[in-house]
Amino acid sequence: MASITSFLTWGNVIGTLVAYYGTVVFYRLFLHPLARFPGPKLAAISRWYEGYYDFYLGGQYTLKIRDLHRQYGPIIRISPHELHVSDPAFYEKLYRMDGRWDKYAWTYDAFGASFSTLFGSDHDTHKARRAAIAPLFSKAKIVARQDIIRKNVDKLCRRVANLVGTTFNLGAAISAFSRDIANEFVLGKEYNELDMEDFNIGLSIPVSGAGTVWRTTKFIRWFGPTLHSIPTGLVLNMVGESTKSFLQYLQRYERDANETLAAVESGSPDTHLENTIVHAVVHSNLPPAEKASSRIRQEVTTVTAAGFETTANVLRLILCNLFTNCEILERLRQEITLAASKSSGPLQLRTLEQLPYLTGVLMEGLRLSPGIGTRAARITDKDLSYGDWRIPAGTPVGMTTVLMHTDEENYTDPMLFNPDRWMDPINRRASEKTFAPFSRGTRMCLGMHLAWAEMYMLLATLVQRFDFEVVGATTADFEFVHDSFGIGTKAGCNLSAKASPREV
Repeated sequence: MASITSFLTWGNVIGTLVAYYGTVVFYRLFLHPLARFPGPKLAAISRWYEGYYDFYLGGQYTLKIRDLHRQYGPIIRISPHELHVSDPAFYEKLYRMDGRWDKYAWTYDAFGASFSTLFGSDHDTHKARRAAIAPLFSKAKIVARQDIIRKNVDKLCRRVANLVGTTFNLGAAISAFSRDIANEFVLGKEYNELDMEDFNIGLSIPVSGAGTVWRTTKFIRWFGPTLHSIPTGLVLNMVGESTKSFLQYLQRYERDANETLAAVESGSPDTHLENTIVHAVVHSNLPPAEKASSRIRQEVTTVTAAGFETTANVLRLILCNLFTNCEILERLRQEITLAASKSSGPLQLRTLEQLPYLTGVLMEGLRLSPGIGTRAARITDKDLSYGDWRIPAGTPVGMTTVLMHTDEENYTDPMLFNPDRWMDPINRRASEKTFAPFSRGTRMCLGMHLAWAEMYMLLATLVQRFDFEVVGATTADFEFVHDSFGIGTKAGCNLSAKASPREV
């Protein structure tokens, strides 16, 4: 005992720690398989280089990566374990359908939903889970169920008509619109947030800020699990109104998911159940463990949450650009008016999809506001090559869509909202090589067709029926400024506007 006590002196403890971390630093700088790749030495030594930009500065590492590429070249080491590439020619090589592609667990486990299709990292597990629910989001299924979107488009327009002459939060209304559609598509429940006086903005605010918890948990791994372990009733007494609204929403969501599961398992004849994720999972070929209620709740929550602010962010950016640029707005209206003159009722989705300028407007919005704002690292079991570089198998290597979409080498005047860049067929085909707002490959966005349908139908209706005066905001307020996994913007969910009926 005396010998152990004499060894455990402060000097020996400090010396041991110095030796340990010195060995780690030496290995990562000189012996690690990624040691030869360019990049800042601090990033090679510790993840806390990234932590400084994302945890301390609030989601700035994506923009720092852009600067690092300008300094070090198209392939760089951005952490002790991870590489990043900035070259559109590599995109299709990294995000493709063939081969085995795992997600980087360190990034996605921070959401605390590793049993979901969206945030699960294993390739084979993801493939099986996705196969069970993907039919619900096929193009044919979305077209067949577009009445749900039309119903909510009409509801939003009625609310706007009742608010004519007042300044209201159009951004919050857009969020409520996207949530109501996602909830009905995924869970078969009508949450009717469009009917709420404030469009339930108390929920939109914490949803927009959820990236803070994700960024924190990436570096402080116990943070997220600790939050989840605290009883909701206790937390409700400790938090502000916005967070309380979010937690109450989650409670309701869990109850509804459990009720839907019970109805599905009981063999209820309700036809609405057949179009839910719960029904799809329960009646799939997945093993029993994959049909557990806890996993189904994660599936429901993550799939619906993925469709909330992603779509709303794009629509806010587009609406702000349209109603502050008369030339673009009038060209779009002329195209839609001409199409409407040939139809006896509301324009159907298939008709809207054939309108080139409307499609260009949506593509330009998606270029500036793609689905996620963070890098999407993939891991394969085979070596990859980039030029003269050999990337060892098992290395997380990623690219960042929003950086590719706003690179001057890919797009002239990249921050300018310019639908014309998509109008020439030859230029469009060339630009589409660098256009991936929903990602590509095995992990392409599950709800891509639903998002397109929402945007086509809502935008075409709003520009036909209303004029909006944007109040206290600029287009820059809806562009990417920080990484919240999604697109973090200065305005968040807020877009104040004054509506008036369109004068024809």
